[in-house]
Amino acid sequence: MTDLLPLAFTAVGVFLLAALAQAVTGFGAALVAVPLLTLVVDPVTAVVAATTVSLVLTAGSWRRERLHVDTGQARRLTLAGVLGMPLGLIALALSDEHTLSLLIGGALLVLVGLLSFGVRLPEGNVTAWTAGFLSGGLLTSTGMNGPPLVLALQKLEPRRYRATLQAVFCGQDVVAVATFVALGHVSTTALLLTAAGVLGLPLGWAMGDRIFRRVPAERFRPIVLGGLTVIAVVMLAGGS
Repeated sequence: MTDLLPLAFTAVGVFLLAALAQAVTGFGAALVAVPLLTLVVDPVTAVVAATTVSLVLTAGSWRRERLHVDTGQARRLTLAGVLGMPLGLIALALSDEHTLSLLIGGALLVLVGLLSFGVRLPEGNVTAWTAGFLSGGLLTSTGMNGPPLVLALQKLEPRRYRATLQAVFCGQDVVAVATFVALGHVSTTALLLTAAGVLGLPLGWAMGDRIFRRVPAERFRPIVLGGLTVIAVVMLAGGS
Protein backbone atom coordinates (compact mmCIF):
# COMPACT_ATOMS: atom_id res chain seq x y z
CA MET A 1 0.00 0.00 0.00
CA THR A 2 2.84 2.40 0.83
CA ASP A 3 4.30 1.96 -2.66
CA LEU A 4 0.91 2.38 -4.35
CA LEU A 5 -0.05 5.70 -2.74
CA PRO A 6 2.70 7.74 -4.46
CA LEU A 7 1.66 6.22 -7.81
CA ALA A 8 -1.97 7.14 -7.17
CA PHE A 9 -1.13 10.75 -6.26
CA THR A 10 1.17 10.99 -9.27
CA ALA A 11 -1.61 9.76 -11.56
CA VAL A 12 -4.06 12.35 -10.22
CA GLY A 13 -1.59 15.15 -10.95
CA VAL A 14 -0.55 13.81 -14.35
CA PHE A 15 -4.11 13.42 -15.61
CA LEU A 16 -5.17 16.78 -14.20
CA LEU A 17 -2.49 18.35 -16.40
CA ALA A 18 -3.45 16.06 -19.29
CA ALA A 19 -7.12 17.04 -19.12
CA LEU A 20 -6.20 20.72 -18.91
CA ALA A 21 -4.06 20.43 -22.05
CA GLN A 22 -6.80 18.48 -23.85
CA ALA A 23 -9.45 21.09 -23.04
CA VAL A 24 -7.31 23.92 -24.35
CA THR A 25 -5.67 22.37 -27.41
CA GLY A 26 -8.08 19.53 -28.16
CA PHE A 27 -5.36 16.89 -28.32
CA GLY A 28 -2.82 17.18 -25.50
CA ALA A 29 -3.91 14.52 -22.99
CA ALA A 30 -1.93 11.51 -24.20
CA LEU A 31 1.10 13.62 -25.16
CA VAL A 32 1.28 14.84 -21.58
CA ALA A 33 0.26 11.65 -19.76
CA VAL A 34 2.24 8.88 -21.47
CA PRO A 35 5.75 10.38 -21.20
CA LEU A 36 5.20 11.50 -17.61
CA LEU A 37 3.84 8.10 -16.57
CA THR A 38 6.83 6.32 -18.12
CA LEU A 39 8.98 8.08 -15.52
CA VAL A 40 7.29 6.00 -12.79
CA VAL A 41 6.00 2.83 -14.53
CA ASP A 42 6.91 0.71 -17.54
CA PRO A 43 5.86 1.97 -21.01
CA VAL A 44 3.17 -0.67 -21.62
CA THR A 45 1.44 0.18 -18.34
CA ALA A 46 1.69 3.89 -19.17
CA VAL A 47 0.13 3.40 -22.62
CA VAL A 48 -2.71 1.24 -21.27
CA ALA A 49 -3.52 3.58 -18.38
CA ALA A 50 -3.36 6.71 -20.54
CA THR A 51 -5.61 5.18 -23.20
CA THR A 52 -8.16 4.00 -20.64
CA VAL A 53 -8.32 7.37 -18.89
CA SER A 54 -8.50 9.05 -22.29
CA LEU A 55 -11.60 6.99 -23.04
CA VAL A 56 -13.30 8.37 -19.92
CA LEU A 57 -12.19 11.93 -20.72
CA THR A 58 -13.14 11.93 -24.40
CA ALA A 59 -16.45 10.13 -23.86
CA GLY A 60 -17.56 12.89 -21.52
CA SER A 61 -16.27 15.74 -23.67
CA TRP A 62 -17.72 14.22 -26.86
CA ARG A 63 -21.13 13.90 -25.18
CA ARG A 64 -21.05 17.55 -24.09
CA GLU A 65 -20.02 18.83 -27.53
CA ARG A 66 -21.65 16.25 -29.83
CA LEU A 67 -23.70 18.89 -31.67
CA HIS A 68 -20.46 20.44 -32.98
CA VAL A 69 -18.94 17.18 -34.34
CA ASP A 70 -18.18 16.83 -38.06
CA THR A 71 -19.75 13.37 -38.25
CA GLY A 72 -18.37 12.38 -41.64
CA GLN A 73 -14.78 13.19 -40.70
CA ALA A 74 -15.15 11.52 -37.31
CA ARG A 75 -16.40 8.25 -38.81
CA ARG A 76 -13.70 8.18 -41.48
CA LEU A 77 -10.84 8.88 -39.08
CA THR A 78 -12.10 6.40 -36.48
CA LEU A 79 -12.41 3.56 -39.00
CA ALA A 80 -9.00 4.30 -40.48
CA GLY A 81 -7.53 4.31 -36.97
CA VAL A 82 -8.97 0.88 -36.20
CA LEU A 83 -7.35 -0.46 -39.38
CA GLY A 84 -3.97 0.90 -38.24
CA MET A 85 -4.09 -0.48 -34.70
CA PRO A 86 -2.66 -3.96 -35.49
CA LEU A 87 0.66 -2.40 -36.55
CA GLY A 88 0.91 -0.61 -33.23
CA LEU A 89 0.09 -3.77 -31.32
CA ILE A 90 2.89 -5.60 -33.13
CA ALA A 91 5.35 -2.86 -32.16
CA LEU A 92 4.12 -3.01 -28.56
CA ALA A 93 4.57 -6.78 -28.44
CA LEU A 94 8.02 -6.88 -30.05
CA SER A 95 9.65 -3.94 -28.26
CA ASP A 96 11.34 -4.21 -24.86
CA GLU A 97 10.93 -1.44 -22.27
CA HIS A 98 14.10 0.40 -23.34
CA THR A 99 13.16 0.37 -27.04
CA LEU A 100 9.57 1.36 -26.31
CA SER A 101 10.70 4.30 -24.16
CA LEU A 102 12.92 5.53 -26.99
CA LEU A 103 10.07 5.03 -29.45
CA ILE A 104 7.69 7.09 -27.31
CA GLY A 105 10.26 9.86 -26.75
CA GLY A 106 11.26 9.97 -30.41
CA ALA A 107 7.68 9.91 -31.67
CA LEU A 108 6.77 12.69 -29.25
CA LEU A 109 9.65 14.87 -30.42
CA VAL A 110 8.81 14.37 -34.11
CA LEU A 111 5.10 14.99 -33.61
CA VAL A 112 5.68 18.12 -31.54
CA GLY A 113 8.03 19.36 -34.25
CA LEU A 114 5.35 18.93 -36.90
CA LEU A 115 2.82 20.78 -34.78
CA SER A 116 5.28 23.53 -33.83
CA PHE A 117 6.14 24.30 -37.44
CA GLY A 118 2.48 24.33 -38.43
CA VAL A 119 2.73 21.57 -41.01
CA ARG A 120 -0.48 21.46 -43.04
CA LEU A 121 -1.83 18.50 -44.95
CA PRO A 122 -3.87 18.75 -48.17
CA GLU A 123 -7.58 18.17 -47.75
CA GLY A 124 -9.24 15.05 -49.12
CA ASN A 125 -10.02 11.41 -48.45
CA VAL A 126 -6.42 10.24 -48.95
CA THR A 127 -5.20 12.58 -46.23
CA ALA A 128 -8.01 11.58 -43.86
CA TRP A 129 -7.47 7.83 -44.30
CA THR A 130 -3.68 8.16 -44.01
CA ALA A 131 -3.87 10.36 -40.89
CA GLY A 132 -6.45 8.05 -39.32
CA PHE A 133 -4.40 4.93 -40.07
CA LEU A 134 -1.25 6.45 -38.57
CA SER A 135 -3.14 7.62 -35.50
CA GLY A 136 -4.39 4.09 -34.84
CA GLY A 137 -0.88 2.65 -35.05
CA LEU A 138 0.45 5.34 -32.73
CA LEU A 139 -2.37 4.80 -30.25
CA THR A 140 -1.70 1.10 -29.65
CA SER A 141 2.09 1.47 -29.61
CA THR A 142 2.70 4.81 -27.87
CA GLY A 143 -0.74 5.96 -26.69
CA MET A 144 -0.26 9.23 -28.62
CA ASN A 145 -2.67 9.30 -31.55
CA GLY A 146 -3.43 13.02 -31.53
CA PRO A 147 -0.99 14.77 -33.89
CA PRO A 148 -1.98 13.03 -37.17
CA LEU A 149 -5.62 13.81 -36.37
CA VAL A 150 -4.77 17.42 -35.52
CA LEU A 151 -2.99 17.81 -38.85
CA ALA A 152 -6.03 16.39 -40.66
CA LEU A 153 -8.63 18.52 -38.88
CA GLN A 154 -6.88 21.83 -38.22
CA LYS A 155 -8.87 23.71 -40.89
CA LEU A 156 -12.07 23.32 -38.88
CA GLU A 157 -13.14 26.25 -36.70
CA PRO A 158 -12.00 25.84 -33.05
CA ARG A 159 -15.21 24.53 -31.44
CA ARG A 160 -15.92 22.09 -34.28
CA TYR A 161 -12.28 21.04 -34.35
CA ARG A 162 -12.17 20.25 -30.62
CA ALA A 163 -15.50 18.40 -30.68
CA THR A 164 -14.57 16.28 -33.70
CA LEU A 165 -11.23 15.34 -32.16
CA GLN A 166 -12.98 14.15 -28.99
CA ALA A 167 -15.37 11.99 -31.02
CA VAL A 168 -12.50 10.34 -32.92
CA PHE A 169 -10.43 9.84 -29.77
CA CYS A 170 -13.39 8.23 -28.03
CA GLY A 171 -14.12 5.83 -30.90
CA GLN A 172 -10.49 4.77 -31.24
CA ASP A 173 -10.03 4.46 -27.48
CA VAL A 174 -12.99 2.08 -27.15
CA VAL A 175 -11.42 -0.35 -29.63
CA ALA A 176 -7.90 0.05 -28.21
CA VAL A 177 -8.96 -0.57 -24.60
CA ALA A 178 -11.01 -3.62 -25.58
CA THR A 179 -7.97 -4.95 -27.42
CA PHE A 180 -5.65 -4.33 -24.46
CA VAL A 181 -8.07 -6.24 -22.22
CA ALA A 182 -8.29 -9.16 -24.68
CA LEU A 183 -4.49 -9.36 -24.94
CA GLY A 184 -3.95 -9.26 -21.17
CA HIS A 185 -2.14 -5.90 -21.08
CA VAL A 186 -4.33 -4.46 -18.31
CA SER A 187 -2.36 -4.97 -15.10
CA THR A 188 -3.27 -4.12 -11.52
CA THR A 189 -0.96 -1.09 -11.68
CA ALA A 190 -2.64 0.11 -14.87
CA LEU A 191 -6.03 -0.14 -13.16
CA LEU A 192 -4.74 1.81 -10.15
CA LEU A 193 -3.36 4.57 -12.38
CA THR A 194 -6.63 4.66 -14.30
CA ALA A 195 -8.81 4.92 -11.19
CA ALA A 196 -6.61 7.63 -9.67
CA GLY A 197 -6.24 9.45 -12.97
CA VAL A 198 -9.99 9.72 -13.47
CA LEU A 199 -10.16 11.73 -10.23
CA GLY A 200 -7.99 14.44 -11.76
CA LEU A 201 -10.05 14.82 -14.94
CA PRO A 202 -12.94 17.08 -13.82
CA LEU A 203 -10.75 19.80 -12.32
CA GLY A 204 -8.25 19.62 -15.18
CA TRP A 205 -10.96 19.92 -17.85
CA ALA A 206 -12.74 22.72 -15.98
CA MET A 207 -9.50 24.72 -15.73
CA GLY A 208 -8.63 24.07 -19.36
CA ASP A 209 -12.13 24.92 -20.58
CA ARG A 210 -11.94 28.30 -18.85
CA ILE A 211 -8.66 28.97 -20.65
CA PHE A 212 -10.16 27.75 -23.95
CA ARG A 213 -13.05 30.20 -23.65
CA ARG A 214 -10.96 33.20 -22.54
CA VAL A 215 -7.49 32.76 -24.05
CA PRO A 216 -6.84 32.17 -27.77
CA ALA A 217 -5.43 28.67 -28.29
CA GLU A 218 -2.46 30.07 -30.21
CA ARG A 219 -1.29 31.86 -27.06
CA PHE A 220 -1.44 28.77 -24.84
CA ARG A 221 -0.34 26.20 -27.41
CA PRO A 222 3.39 27.19 -27.42
CA ILE A 223 3.54 26.56 -23.67
CA VAL A 224 2.12 23.06 -24.11
CA LEU A 225 4.43 22.25 -27.03
CA GLY A 226 7.46 23.63 -25.20
CA GLY A 227 6.75 21.49 -22.17
CA LEU A 228 6.28 18.40 -24.35
CA THR A 229 9.62 19.06 -26.04
CA VAL A 230 11.37 19.10 -22.67
CA ILE A 231 9.66 15.82 -21.71
CA ALA A 232 10.72 14.17 -24.99
CA VAL A 233 14.35 15.26 -24.59
CA VAL A 234 14.44 13.99 -20.99
CA MET A 235 13.01 10.63 -22.10
CA LEU A 236 15.53 10.25 -24.92
CA ALA A 237 18.43 11.25 -22.69
CA GLY A 238 17.37 8.81 -20.00
CA GLY A 239 16.87 5.98 -22.45
CA SER A 240 20.11 6.40 -24.37
